[in-house]
Amino acid sequence: MNQLITAIKSLITLTREEESVVNGLFKPLELKSGNYFVEEGELCRYVGFIESGLVRYHMNDDGNQKTLYFSREGEFVCNYQSFLPKVPSNTSIQAIEDTRMQVITYDNLQRLYKTVREGEKLGRLAIEGVFLSSLQQLKSFYRDSPAERYQQFLSAYPELAQRIPQYHIASYVGIKPQSLSRIRKKLVAGK
Repeated sequence: MNQLITAIKSLITLTREEESVVNGLFKPLELKSGNYFVEEGELCRYVGFIESGLVRYHMNDDGNQKTLYFSREGEFVCNYQSFLPKVPSNTSIQAIEDTRMQVITYDNLQRLYKTVREGEKLGRLAIEGVFLSSLQQLKSFYRDSPAERYQQFLSAYPELAQRIPQYHIASYVGIKPQSLSRIRKKLVAGK
């Protein structure tokens, strides 16, 4: 819970009383590697904060899983397109390592917004971060080559390259694993 409080305090100020409110609204959740935070077609019921572990967002495209995004320790995780309007999720969020998080329900999040003085600011800043990251990724997918997208991945997630299976990274970059192997060999040869 301390990591969550620290992350929230990096965005807003919290009094000791408000810290107690946050502690009461979030609950622990543990996922084993391969388990789902939410599956496509289900309702996303929580916003989570990852204390340890790693998850990937993916969608089904004619039977192929397309990796959209990764979230790691110290980051919030949610399919907001499902969570906010309370509709079935169009993506899945799956643990790719054993993952420990703190989660909050929609109703408790609304309580946090009303009870914590800067609660709504917290929600706005969290959503803005997700929005900006999504726009950057979308722009890169249309503008950059696969090699450039892979290098951007390495810049954004240098410590994750060893933790994420290469076929997930290839999917995230938008290429087949064999193409990623060729890009990696060229990068190593070019150093």
